Amino acid sequence: MRIKQLLQTTSLIIASACVCSISLMAEDHALAGGKPNIILVLTDDQGYGDLGCHGHPFLKTPNIDKLYTQSTRFIDFQASPTCAPTRAALMSGRAPFKTGVTHTVFERERMALSATTVAEVLQDAGYNTGIFGKWHLGDEDEYQPHNRGFDEVFIHGAGGIGQKYQGTCADVPDNSYFDPVIRHNKLFVKTAGYCTDVFFQHALGWIQQQNAQDKPFFAFISTNAPHSPFIVADEYKALYQDQCTEKEAAFHGMITNIDDNMGVLMEKLDAWNLSDNTLLIFMTDNGSSVGTFNYGLKGKKGWVNEGGTRVPLFFRLPGKIKAGVDVDRLTRHYDLFPTFAQLAGSQAAEALDLDGRSLVPLIENPDAEWPDRYTFIHKGRWAKKGMRVKKGRPDHVPENSKYTAFAVRNEKWRLVSNAQLYDIENDPCEKKNLFKTNPEVAAQLLEVYDVWWDEVRPLMINEDASLENDAPFIVDYELQKKTKGIPAWTAPEL
Repeated sequence: MRIKQLLQTTSLIIASACVCSISLMAEDHALAGGKPNIILVLTDDQGYGDLGCHGHPFLKTPNIDKLYTQSTRFIDFQASPTCAPTRAALMSGRAPFKTGVTHTVFERERMALSATTVAEVLQDAGYNTGIFGKWHLGDEDEYQPHNRGFDEVFIHGAGGIGQKYQGTCADVPDNSYFDPVIRHNKLFVKTAGYCTDVFFQHALGWIQQQNAQDKPFFAFISTNAPHSPFIVADEYKALYQDQCTEKEAAFHGMITNIDDNMGVLMEKLDAWNLSDNTLLIFMTDNGSSVGTFNYGLKGKKGWVNEGGTRVPLFFRLPGKIKAGVDVDRLTRHYDLFPTFAQLAGSQAAEALDLDGRSLVPLIENPDAEWPDRYTFIHKGRWAKKGMRVKKGRPDHVPENSKYTAFAVRNEKWRLVSNAQLYDIENDPCEKKNLFKTNPEVAAQLLEVYDVWWDEVRPLMINEDASLENDAPFIVDYELQKKTKGIPAWTAPEL
């Protein structure tokens, strides 16, 4: 409440800030309650500049570029600096720290069981729901997507294929990007093919099945690519080997492979007569990891500057959402939850304590009234209690990292770690630090940040979680291998 009061009284915001987000959700909108099918494609570690349509000088993404021309694009859309926090915000509609997600490993990637997920809300609204690829919000059974609102589950463990960390966050042993073992509705199967191809193919098979039913569907296609390790077929890597390093060539090849799959997805939607009633969304989870073009933005994955958190967001729904339109308003990852709820005709979001605000008004009219607001970014990733900490690195006490790697944004300003202040409206590339010349602005932003931290600190419920528990994916895989074996995946025919 104090943050809202500060927002209404500070000189940093526009005069319309007194209008609350709940009233925006309550207005009549043509899209509201239309119950379109929803396909959300989320890629991993692909930054704002890692697209041909955003000006990359040599990266080939013709299908995503085509989607760009067909979409309304949010060009000031902010995610978290790393992946699990972004996923927590998408699923919960809340700031990730409020769901206990402050890291990507060490049990701090587990989304609080008290959180209502957008998949649960869509289920209640009559949707069939499916996830394909990366979950990364807890590998223990109670945290898994089959217990968080998803009917169809086809995922790897941990934060990446083959990853293993101390505690429960671990994938199947020795898993690979080619022919990975995937958990399909609690049964491990041995797939055939490259991981991204497999995820899209299984998702498309499921979507094809949904087309025969009289129910809308929500498909969450969440690739682990182009996250490291940078592994892709030689034919994709060869496209870029003369233009960058080998690692960068593999990274760009992984993106072009994603693009090829996006092309197949769009072709199938047309062939199955699904395009006109299916909202297709493309976004990424944080800034680029090793990209060679950053759109001039400062920072990359793990940074709290624009380059670490500004990501693409495209919305396509032919005949209902305008093509070729840019929305230049500050929006965030947790806004997708209330957006989906409003599209589905659900009132659930209004009853929940969400940080997000429905994007429907801006989709319908980019110049719609959109009250300014503060939004808060923190890298997290301080050490875990009991871990050895290198000299100069953050220790396990969250308070000691409170002022390390954080940012506060509103429409005009970005305060970074209480040392940098940028006029984002006029300097989106953060070239001129105005911290010393605008101390009153920095002080106001720091004040609201302090209030926010006091609100979220008690909700960081994973900070003292034990790291002594076994990894469920490993335990369950070894048991199934011993008792039932690991069957081959049945690839759907499309």
